[in-house]
Amino acid sequence: MAPQKFYTPRNMTQSNERIIDVDVAKEMRESFLEYSYSVIYSRALPDARDGLKPVQRRIVYQMGEMGLRPDRGHVKSARVTGEVMGKLHPHGDGAIYDALVRMAQDFSLRLPLIDGHGNFGSLDDGPAAARYTEARLAPASLLLNESLDEDVVDFVPNYDAQLTEPSVLPAAFPNLLVNGASGIAVGMATNMPPHNLREVVAALQLLIANPDAELEEILKVLPGPDLPSGAIALVGETLTEAYATGRGAFRMRAKISIENVGPRRTGLVVTELPYQVGPERVVDRIREAVNAKKLEGIHDVVDLTDRENGLKLVIELKTGFDPSSVVEALYKFTPLEENFGVNNVALVDGRPQQLSLRELLQVYIGHRLEVVKRRSINRKDRKSARLHLLEGLQIAVLNIDEVIEVIRTSDTVESARSRLMQIFDLSTLQADHILELRLRRLTRFSVIELETEADELRREIEELLRLLSSEQLMRNLVSKELDKVAQDYGDERRTLLIDASGISVVSRSKVVVQELSDEPTNVYISPTGAVFRYSGVVAHTEARLLFESTTRSDVAFLTSNAEAVRVHVADLPNYNPGVSGAMPDATEFLGSANRVVAVMPWGSEATYALGTAQGTVKRFAGPLPDKDQVSVLALKELDEVVGLVEADESTELVFVTREANALVFPATSVRPQGLPASGMAGINVEDSRVIFFGRADSDSYIVTAANLSAALGDTDPGAGKITPLREIPRKGRGAMGVRVQRFLKGEDQLYFAAVVQHGLLFDLDGNPLPELDKNSKRDASGSALERYVASAF
Repeated sequence: MAPQKFYTPRNMTQSNERIIDVDVAKEMRESFLEYSYSVIYSRALPDARDGLKPVQRRIVYQMGEMGLRPDRGHVKSARVTGEVMGKLHPHGDGAIYDALVRMAQDFSLRLPLIDGHGNFGSLDDGPAAARYTEARLAPASLLLNESLDEDVVDFVPNYDAQLTEPSVLPAAFPNLLVNGASGIAVGMATNMPPHNLREVVAALQLLIANPDAELEEILKVLPGPDLPSGAIALVGETLTEAYATGRGAFRMRAKISIENVGPRRTGLVVTELPYQVGPERVVDRIREAVNAKKLEGIHDVVDLTDRENGLKLVIELKTGFDPSSVVEALYKFTPLEENFGVNNVALVDGRPQQLSLRELLQVYIGHRLEVVKRRSINRKDRKSARLHLLEGLQIAVLNIDEVIEVIRTSDTVESARSRLMQIFDLSTLQADHILELRLRRLTRFSVIELETEADELRREIEELLRLLSSEQLMRNLVSKELDKVAQDYGDERRTLLIDASGISVVSRSKVVVQELSDEPTNVYISPTGAVFRYSGVVAHTEARLLFESTTRSDVAFLTSNAEAVRVHVADLPNYNPGVSGAMPDATEFLGSANRVVAVMPWGSEATYALGTAQGTVKRFAGPLPDKDQVSVLALKELDEVVGLVEADESTELVFVTREANALVFPATSVRPQGLPASGMAGINVEDSRVIFFGRADSDSYIVTAANLSAALGDTDPGAGKITPLREIPRKGRGAMGVRVQRFLKGEDQLYFAAVVQHGLLFDLDGNPLPELDKNSKRDASGSALERYVASAF
């Protein structure tokens, strides 16, 4: 059969239209291939490196360009979709908004990328229109955009070649494995389940340390999916096959408990559903199955789901029916049990590939190594350029009179530049930099300041060169950065994994981490109250050493309600010299509203003393019991712990009250007691309260800061004072103590007190305050402060 053609009618030959005869079959083949290519590469499949489809990548990138950070306000979703459509993704606002909505749903993504405000839908209902909702980036999206300004990825032209966009995002966390993906292309599809961030990081660290690790080793730290909805996953050979080949399946089951739901009425309570299954769908299917006589023994189904208490379906059973049999029937005939077909298809080097778990991990590691390498080269080049200018400035400062004379006697800028380059052997950049500086800025420079900055730059450049020359150092840095991400953004497992026999494979509360070697480390606290670990020495102006420990040890965070909470030392954030940004506060480990007042080694056999706001003191001996949380004092009503210190027989203890009374007494006057005991009288506070309790070392100082109790906010930093502890007379336990700061007019309380070694004071942001006179008389008044005192070392 001859191929069909389009022919030009006779009566149209004289028109201005340009009509071309084409082969219909050829046109269909070419158009379909072009369409297939567009769907596969530009719409449906995620990139294996950042785990994003093009529309998702463009949304995250453009929102970053718009400055929609987590600490900024939300903006209309319609504005976001308009910006993305106009600049990067000309495929319609509907597709863009649908992608944005999914990235904001905590029931779709394990770690949401968009912080949505408004109705972003549910498993049973769609979202509100874009004009009604608002959005900004979630904290995890900052990791995806991290270091974009440091030439870590390639940028490509947008659809009309007017702008550029990243071909892939740096992705400082493994988004594809953590959040999963789904999409239908032409002739292929992808369907990947979410996983726990901490477990994925543990698997990545395992492969970084041992690139030849087999799948069996990886599955020990990454045993299976971790779904946003929790529920139960049945793991077995099919899931192992999926991880080995990139294609397989596993079953998901709802979490069901058998409870009494009324007088003489037994019911099934569903609190967690399979991934992407909504409660309304379950209720409808149960009623359909009951009406079709497929399910028996069900009296009624009630949906008690709400925003405050979360998911709750109550299935009331008829009298005389075995609940276990009904549960099995529910699994068989309703969405309370669903199958998840795993199909790990993603783009690798621009080509769709089916990837095993090990290959997915390796692709991400390779991407991060490339990002870190390009970032390090960029930083080295920037620092080298700055060092080059500093070297020119050093020459100019040392020869300032000659430089001024050369510039003054030159007729033109070009002449001045040439003469400076010739006389002082400067480069064009150095000469231009000197010429562009104002004279007053040149005189402000000092040789010492320039040399200090130059030496620091040389040290940093040397470290970067050492990093770039060693693949092992590069891999170690990637592993360390991933560990920080897991600590900051990771959480406990939600999905319970069970095998075919119904035995739990891994508890949802258990955090699967890479086996750590037991290495020495130190536990520090920063001026802002951040607790971290570091194997080296940190300057006392940056942090104070709490105690020495090891990575496999445990520490106790003592809260104000006298509860000691156990935390692994390895879970503390590791200090990274030279990297800006505050360490996470210790309370992030606790899930408690009570503030942390002290940190101590969990297994220490030393004797400790603690003091409370009502003046109670107690000594107890370690180690603490082998529990995750233990009470160390029976607190009185309205009382709270204010401090804890190690206190042997030679120690002296000190209380400081709000009324500026300090009491120093020997620890031997406080006999050690058991943990359930309520302590004994330490200081007589009368109508005041204790604001500090600690050790009174003879070579230390007591720091106090007073202001007016009626002052609002941080408007009155008041007056500060440093008094040598040797000036405080020793008294017996139970006394009122002596005054250590005299209040001036407009002062009626101490808002801060501490015992320190160096007398270094810090404000609320951790910035040092000007030093105070260390030789003040005990009952003297303080000196005016510029800012509030928040801590002291």
